[in-house]
Amino acid sequence: MHRASRIASVVSVLALVGVLNLAAAPAPSSTPAGYRVVKTLSVGGEGFWDYLAADSAARRLYVTRGTHVMVFDLDSWAQVGDITGLHGIHGVAIAAPEGRGYISDGGSAEAVAFDLKSLHVLGKVKTGAGADAILYDPATHRVFTWNGRANTATAIDATAKDIDDSGVGTIVLGGRPEFAASDGAGAIYVNLEDKSTVLKIDAKSLKIVATWPLAPCEEPSGMAIDTAHHRLLIGCANHMMAVVNADSGAVIATPAIGAGVDANGFDPGSQLGFSSNGRDANLTVVQEKDPNTFIELGNVATAMGARTMTIDLQTHNVILVTAKFGPPPAATTERPHPRPSMVPGSFELLVVGR
Repeated sequence: MHRASRIASVVSVLALVGVLNLAAAPAPSSTPAGYRVVKTLSVGGEGFWDYLAADSAARRLYVTRGTHVMVFDLDSWAQVGDITGLHGIHGVAIAAPEGRGYISDGGSAEAVAFDLKSLHVLGKVKTGAGADAILYDPATHRVFTWNGRANTATAIDATAKDIDDSGVGTIVLGGRPEFAASDGAGAIYVNLEDKSTVLKIDAKSLKIVATWPLAPCEEPSGMAIDTAHHRLLIGCANHMMAVVNADSGAVIATPAIGAGVDANGFDPGSQLGFSSNGRDANLTVVQEKDPNTFIELGNVATAMGARTMTIDLQTHNVILVTAKFGPPPAATTERPHPRPSMVPGSFELLVVGR
């Protein structure tokens, strides 16, 4: 993800309050829809994090950590694997019909394919510069990487036997992609953070078929989709969730969310949407009362830095990650906005449920 502004805002908060342990959050004053933090798991490990992905059917959780992917059992929470030897990773896409997973390795401009059962690396595909978010489209059996520095998307054939030569095309996006979603029927959607727009793309032809402004949403980041009702749920830097009609592009609702959003989710089983807000240390819960009515139910207190999330669709738990932090190192010309230092071994999973 491109998140310099979000990192800078977190650093500002750290400097203001002078906290050494930002993972400790106050007890929630309410529990929207009955949700609360039901489990906090200290799992340690090295590296900052980005996206995480739940494979609810296979009962596995994938957590990206810069140079490796930690893999956990969604029932026992035991770590069951670690995919190593990577360079600057961001996300994981599950291509279940093909028995493969794909990792976006922005540090090497590659998508890394691995076997979902053994977790062994199967091959690598070249992408555009800064491969960040990653998405599997079941209608076309293609994986898409969203390349933040190149302002492109790379399409990959997940059925190809020769993984190293499985790229099928590049889409020029005209702006910086953040996150994407598939409707499962051949259309995919991606936010352009610097343009405050969303693109609708034909996953087969690789053509952009619509470009929609998101006003009043600014700097869109996370995206989720309600495929049954054709609604996109998009997290915006100006403290709102833009609910978009995926057929017309109309913004139909803007419920309030916390500050520092970096991921959104939608649970079709409960008809609830979620926004993980790392700066405000909370998780906003939004109810879809009908396809045109979305109501903010409130915020669940989580922890500072818990900005990305995923949903286990079997248990309806929302899973977030964060760590404990110290003050940032001194700024330099090369790093004018350094990240706060992470306390070694303090990385943890937060499970929000009922």
